[in-house]
Amino acid sequence: MHYVGHVDWSFAASPMPTTATISGLSRLRVVGPDQGAIHTDLAVGALAPGGWIAPHVHAYEEALYVLEGELLLDLGGPVHRLVTGDYALMPTGLRHALGNTSDAPIRFLSLNSPRRVEPDSGRRDTFFEGAQDLAAMDAAAKRPPFGDPTLRLVGHYDGTPPQLETLAIADEARGRAPAGMDTALLAYSGISVKMLVDRGFGADHVTMFTVDYELGGAAQAHDHPFEEAYFFLAGEIEAELDGQHYTLRAGDIVFAGVGSVHGFYNVGTERVRWIETQAPQPPARHSYRWVRSWERYEQEHTQSGR
Repeated sequence: MHYVGHVDWSFAASPMPTTATISGLSRLRVVGPDQGAIHTDLAVGALAPGGWIAPHVHAYEEALYVLEGELLLDLGGPVHRLVTGDYALMPTGLRHALGNTSDAPIRFLSLNSPRRVEPDSGRRDTFFEGAQDLAAMDAAAKRPPFGDPTLRLVGHYDGTPPQLETLAIADEARGRAPAGMDTALLAYSGISVKMLVDRGFGADHVTMFTVDYELGGAAQAHDHPFEEAYFFLAGEIEAELDGQHYTLRAGDIVFAGVGSVHGFYNVGTERVRWIETQAPQPPARHSYRWVRSWERYEQEHTQSGR
């Protein structure tokens, strides 16, 4: 099962009614039960100038990526001033709050898992406190001290440069700033992957990462034992999902359910970038099942008709 759609940001012009717990918030679920998802709850959101979401906790995990604007995020005490390219993790049960004291709207991508309960389910999964003092929140907000080894749950990534630039090392071997798995890129087949939110970042249920395709970059047909969703940021790419062909561009959304066979091929003239999510987290082994590899095995080791 798969789904292909497009985000129309016109929904952000009509925020939800102001209540005791939210003001200026617009939210559009782009992947959920209507698209066939069981574990994935992916939404795009907008917070108008002066908007806020009161302090709350929820019984699911949330990963957030800032697409545009300046977001104030209270993460259980420290208040971070996040900008485009910043991301954050709200573990299950962590008190947090959002605010916008700028004069421009904020756009963000929000991934939740386990999936949020439906309003008519008779259950609650989100528990609010009284509204925060937005002026005090703004006064306390600071840019996260990226590079500080004690910083948790927030990060920033500007995007992968072309692979020749990514793999080049300009500074001296001795004295170079340390780098580990939290900053490492995986580059293969013309594709660069940078993990943002994963197990190493503190997540238990989800992963979120950026993907860049060079000209000619490709991921051959495969499937997974987990759900994937894609939000396209730049470029144009050819995709094949369960035998159907698509051309995908910025603003498009794709969902690939468990067992959905999919592949992506940059046969165009520019680099391609998207944000990808997974839920639940991939297993330690056999997270990819390549169609061609098993077809080759069948040809070489089995008899026709058996």
